[in-house]
Amino acid sequence: MRKMLILLFVFLLPLTALAELPVYPYEAQGDAIAEHTSETLWWRIEKFNVEGANVYLTKVCMADPGRQIGKATSDWRENTMAAEDIAKRAPEASLIINGSGYVTKRYAWIPENYPGVSEDYHYTPLGSITVTDGEVLRCLEGVPYYGLTLNREGLRLHVADDPIDVLDEEPTQTWSFYVECPIINDHQSILDPEWTFTRVRAMRTIVAKMDDHNYLLMTVTRQKGGLTMQQCVDFLLEKFNPEWAYNLDGGPSSALMYRNQRGKLVTIWAPGQNNVDIMTFSELTEEPTP
Repeated sequence: MRKMLILLFVFLLPLTALAELPVYPYEAQGDAIAEHTSETLWWRIEKFNVEGANVYLTKVCMADPGRQIGKATSDWRENTMAAEDIAKRAPEASLIINGSGYVTKRYAWIPENYPGVSEDYHYTPLGSITVTDGEVLRCLEGVPYYGLTLNREGLRLHVADDPIDVLDEEPTQTWSFYVECPIINDHQSILDPEWTFTRVRAMRTIVAKMDDHNYLLMTVTRQKGGLTMQQCVDFLLEKFNPEWAYNLDGGPSSALMYRNQRGKLVTIWAPGQNNVDIMTFSELTEEPTP
């Protein structure tokens, strides 16, 4: 009898840990690829076929997103790095995706309302604000901010917000790309119909918020050329109806990785181009600072 109780306890332990997290009751389910369950972090990578393209949809639930989402970066103004190498700078990360868009000699374009020339932005994230681990590395006053910030509550979407107002909220991290990259807000599409990528198929990485504890990571592969941004928005709204969604740097910079139980980094999707930073999801291991 005692042996049966021990076996029952071991069998129910993952379900008990999962029950302590407010996992969103998703109706749309894909083919399971990998899954992680603990008392503070749950994620599940699923595979969907959308308009002929293979899409990895990662569902993530965290006890305290503001402390469990993080960023690791390449060297500011020096170089970009393979996502696998950046991930080595965040050994605590359980789940990893690519991050901000960036400028190099190969991709030298910057928005017209940014001061300076493209060389001023080499190997740094696009966006009028860059914050890493609480340090403000860029603040272009008067240039609206389009991107994500991480604060005490978790990720927040910004659509043409004043940089000073954004920094007043004391974000610890930022991720940004083009001004067109906010694509869903208040459960509605805000996709720019004139944006080239609205109608062009490509590989994508999209972050979407379901509620205060639950996020979606949409990784579009190159099969059938990928998806247009319109197809991505239609899929997300129809199947999940997120609060908001933001398009991170995708294309050959895409990356979706996780660490298995032995701590080995497993790559689900990574075409191979370098990145300027990554977004990470980790266990909750420390008590908040008073």
